[in-house]
Amino acid sequence: MNPFQPTRDKLLTRAEAADFCRRCRADGGTVVFTNGCFDLLHAGHVDYLERSRQLGCALVVGLNTDESVRRLKGPGRPIQSQDDRARILAGLACVDAVVCFDEDTPLELVRAVQPDVLAKGADWGDKTRVVGADVVEARGGRVVLMDLVPGKSTTELMNRLRAARPAP
Repeated sequence: MNPFQPTRDKLLTRAEAADFCRRCRADGGTVVFTNGCFDLLHAGHVDYLERSRQLGCALVVGLNTDESVRRLKGPGRPIQSQDDRARILAGLACVDAVVCFDEDTPLELVRAVQPDVLAKGADWGDKTRVVGADVVEARGGRVVLMDLVPGKSTTELMNRLRAARPAP
């Protein structure tokens, strides 16, 4: 993999991501997939993504679209647009591809890219609850629950921002 890949080249459609993953596997690589809203990117996200990338040769990140985030998190979210969130993620050296998905879960995207490793935060608690685990494991892949960095979360960051705001 080229050590410098322009951000725009990492923003893929579902079909492009599936092709990218096929090529990685054909070259003997291991594809890692994770997903999320990644609304306010913070050090906990970066740590999680770097550790996820270490599980294979390529990291594909499924990113919830704005509409998907609103359905999951409520009308005040996302804070940043999907285009901005995708561009920020794609700017990370550990991320090889970013694919937006509009569904409430990444199941169809997991089916399309057929990852070898499915990484999720340990807050999922149980691998059987991880969406797409059955797809990955049916191919002989594995699900890895990653420990999160204590005190580093979007909710924590938003609470700190609210607390820092002067009272009206």
